[in-house]
Amino acid sequence: MPMLEAIRTDALPAGLPFPAAIRAGNLVFVSGQIGNVTGEMKLIDGGLEAEARQALEHLRTALEAAGSSLDRVVKCTVFFADMRDFQPFNAVYREFFGDHLPARSGVEVKGLALGARVEIECIALRSDG
Repeated sequence: MPMLEAIRTDALPAGLPFPAAIRAGNLVFVSGQIGNVTGEMKLIDGGLEAEARQALEHLRTALEAAGSSLDRVVKCTVFFADMRDFQPFNAVYREFFGDHLPARSGVEVKGLALGARVEIECIALRSDG
Protein backbone atom coordinates (compact mmCIF):
# COMPACT_ATOMS: atom_id res chain seq x y z
CA MET A 1 0.00 0.00 0.00
CA PRO A 2 1.39 3.45 -0.89
CA MET A 3 2.26 5.82 1.90
CA LEU A 4 -0.38 8.54 2.33
CA GLU A 5 0.67 12.09 3.14
CA ALA A 6 -1.75 14.89 4.03
CA ILE A 7 -0.95 18.22 2.40
CA ARG A 8 -2.12 21.37 4.15
CA THR A 9 -2.30 24.88 2.69
CA ASP A 10 -3.40 28.28 3.94
CA ALA A 11 -6.34 28.28 1.48
CA LEU A 12 -8.57 26.22 3.77
CA PRO A 13 -9.72 27.64 7.09
CA ALA A 14 -8.05 26.05 10.12
CA GLY A 15 -9.93 23.31 11.89
CA LEU A 16 -11.57 21.65 8.89
CA PRO A 17 -11.48 17.84 9.18
CA PHE A 18 -9.67 17.27 5.86
CA PRO A 19 -6.45 18.39 4.16
CA ALA A 20 -6.12 20.37 0.93
CA ALA A 21 -4.71 17.25 -0.75
CA ILE A 22 -3.41 13.74 -0.20
CA ARG A 23 -0.29 12.33 -1.81
CA ALA A 24 -0.53 8.60 -2.46
CA GLY A 25 2.40 7.14 -4.38
CA ASN A 26 2.74 9.11 -7.61
CA LEU A 27 -0.80 10.51 -7.38
CA VAL A 28 -2.18 13.67 -5.81
CA PHE A 29 -5.85 13.89 -4.84
CA VAL A 30 -6.93 17.49 -4.26
CA SER A 31 -9.96 18.08 -2.04
CA GLY A 32 -12.80 20.18 -3.41
CA GLN A 33 -11.83 23.84 -3.59
CA ILE A 34 -14.28 26.73 -3.57
CA GLY A 35 -13.76 30.46 -4.02
CA ASN A 36 -13.33 31.27 -0.35
CA VAL A 37 -11.21 34.11 0.94
CA THR A 38 -7.89 32.45 1.76
CA GLY A 39 -8.06 30.96 5.23
CA GLU A 40 -11.59 32.22 5.90
CA MET A 41 -15.08 30.75 5.93
CA LYS A 42 -16.49 33.29 3.49
CA LEU A 43 -16.62 33.56 -0.29
CA ILE A 44 -14.79 36.26 -2.20
CA ASP A 45 -16.95 38.91 -3.84
CA GLY A 46 -17.50 39.06 -7.59
CA GLY A 47 -19.76 36.19 -8.59
CA LEU A 48 -19.00 33.05 -10.56
CA GLU A 49 -15.88 34.19 -12.41
CA ALA A 50 -14.23 35.51 -9.25
CA GLU A 51 -15.15 32.36 -7.31
CA ALA A 52 -13.87 30.15 -10.13
CA ARG A 53 -10.54 31.98 -10.31
CA GLN A 54 -10.08 31.77 -6.55
CA ALA A 55 -11.01 28.07 -6.47
CA LEU A 56 -8.53 27.37 -9.30
CA GLU A 57 -5.83 29.35 -7.47
CA HIS A 58 -6.48 27.22 -4.37
CA LEU A 59 -6.29 24.11 -6.58
CA ARG A 60 -2.95 25.28 -8.01
CA THR A 61 -1.61 26.00 -4.51
CA ALA A 62 -2.59 22.54 -3.26
CA LEU A 63 -1.04 20.86 -6.30
CA GLU A 64 2.24 22.73 -5.93
CA ALA A 65 2.37 22.01 -2.18
CA ALA A 66 1.97 18.31 -3.05
CA GLY A 67 4.74 18.32 -5.68
CA SER A 68 2.53 18.62 -8.76
CA SER A 69 1.11 21.30 -11.02
CA LEU A 70 -1.86 22.13 -13.22
CA ASP A 71 -0.15 20.60 -16.27
CA ARG A 72 0.03 17.25 -14.42
CA VAL A 73 -3.73 17.07 -13.73
CA VAL A 74 -5.35 14.02 -15.31
CA LYS A 75 -8.95 14.44 -14.08
CA CYS A 76 -11.09 17.28 -12.73
CA THR A 77 -14.56 17.13 -11.30
CA VAL A 78 -16.47 20.40 -11.23
CA PHE A 79 -19.58 20.80 -9.10
CA PHE A 80 -21.99 23.56 -10.12
CA ALA A 81 -24.79 25.04 -8.02
CA ASP A 82 -26.38 25.98 -11.38
CA MET A 83 -25.48 24.23 -14.63
CA ARG A 84 -26.08 27.51 -16.48
CA ASP A 85 -22.66 28.51 -15.11
CA PHE A 86 -21.00 25.77 -17.19
CA GLN A 87 -20.03 27.97 -20.18
CA PRO A 88 -18.90 31.04 -18.20
CA PHE A 89 -16.83 28.71 -16.00
CA ASN A 90 -15.15 27.21 -19.08
CA ALA A 91 -13.64 30.59 -20.01
CA VAL A 92 -11.97 30.89 -16.59
CA TYR A 93 -10.94 27.21 -16.64
CA ARG A 94 -9.09 27.73 -19.95
CA GLU A 95 -7.15 30.65 -18.43
CA PHE A 96 -5.62 28.18 -15.97
CA PHE A 97 -5.30 25.03 -18.07
CA GLY A 98 -4.61 26.50 -21.54
CA ASP A 99 -4.06 23.73 -24.06
CA HIS A 100 -3.68 21.06 -21.36
CA LEU A 101 -7.23 19.78 -21.00
CA PRO A 102 -7.55 16.95 -18.48
CA ALA A 103 -10.53 14.60 -18.45
CA ARG A 104 -13.40 16.39 -16.73
CA SER A 105 -16.87 15.90 -15.33
CA GLY A 106 -19.36 18.65 -14.56
CA VAL A 107 -22.20 17.95 -12.16
CA GLU A 108 -25.01 20.15 -10.89
CA VAL A 109 -25.59 19.75 -7.16
CA LYS A 110 -28.25 21.00 -4.79
CA GLY A 111 -25.84 23.07 -2.74
CA LEU A 112 -22.17 23.77 -2.02
CA ALA A 113 -20.35 24.91 1.12
CA LEU A 114 -20.87 28.57 2.01
CA GLY A 115 -23.35 28.90 -0.87
CA ALA A 116 -20.54 28.68 -3.43
CA ARG A 117 -21.45 28.55 -7.11
CA VAL A 118 -18.61 26.19 -8.06
CA GLU A 119 -16.32 23.62 -6.42
CA ILE A 120 -13.39 21.87 -8.13
CA GLU A 121 -11.45 18.74 -7.19
CA CYS A 122 -8.79 16.92 -9.17
CA ILE A 123 -6.40 14.01 -9.47
CA ALA A 124 -2.87 14.69 -10.73
CA LEU A 125 0.47 12.99 -11.16
CA ARG A 126 3.33 14.09 -8.96
CA SER A 127 6.02 15.96 -10.83
CA ASP A 128 8.59 13.40 -9.74
CA GLY A 129 6.29 10.44 -10.36
